[in-house]
Amino acid sequence: MMKIRQYLESDRQQLLALWANTFGDTGPHNQPEFMLNSKLAIDDNIYIASNSAELIGTIIAGYDGHRGWLYSLAVEQSSRRQGIGRQLVEFAVNKLRAMGCAKVNLQVREENREVISFYRSLGFATEERISMGRLL
Repeated sequence: MMKIRQYLESDRQQLLALWANTFGDTGPHNQPEFMLNSKLAIDDNIYIASNSAELIGTIIAGYDGHRGWLYSLAVEQSSRRQGIGRQLVEFAVNKLRAMGCAKVNLQVREENREVISFYRSLGFATEERISMGRLL
């Protein structure tokens, strides 16, 4: 039976392995260990989907007091298309709502059509914005 809960330090190795297998980024700011340590330095809004002792999905939520963000949704390849991603998103959105968040944002790479369709099915819409970034 799958359940969603707050990240625990005992999840570290499984979470890092899932992110390494899911995200193909090679930039230092996207390395799993760096991402996890950076998030934990701020807060612990990292949620885990597990069945027994096996971590099968994760999502990060962020809230700056104005807008919420979702990051790093990942579901183990063998557990996809079972509603786990949808449940993780809904769980994180509910956590953000409970913090007072009125709007949730996320970013998806333009070429990642399957993920764009997934988020659209959850009620997210494309907004006419230009996303900009700067490495520090």
